[in-house]
Amino acid sequence: MTKQVLQPTDWAAPRGYANGVAVTGRQIFVAGQIGWNGQCQFESDDFIAQVRQTLLNIKAVLAEAGAGPEHITRMTWYLLDKREYLARGREVGQAYREVLGQEYQIAMSAVQVAGLMEDRAKVEIEVTAVLPVQG
Repeated sequence: MTKQVLQPTDWAAPRGYANGVAVTGRQIFVAGQIGWNGQCQFESDDFIAQVRQTLLNIKAVLAEAGAGPEHITRMTWYLLDKREYLARGREVGQAYREVLGQEYQIAMSAVQVAGLMEDRAKVEIEVTAVLPVQG
């Protein structure tokens, strides 16, 4: 799959994401994932532990479609506390790299929300991925 990064030439380059991405192929939509395991049980209330588990959940769902992190084109983060996200940015980045690698050509948004459906959840992330057309 070839990703075309959509970056106006007179804009400052973003760090850690892309302003836009264009691809062709089979679309995969991953519902919002949270920081619990496959049995719907939270193993931690720590924000970074939940980020890591959420990313692992996304990776597992993508694998069911034969996709991986390199196929992600869009990612939306829903956060209970933007201050914690910003204060722990290095740790977020480390967890991201450990689970998804160095894939940053992704159109990303992050939004602080009043609450998530699961009371213990501190983050929810949904993604769109695109697999290249076969044959």
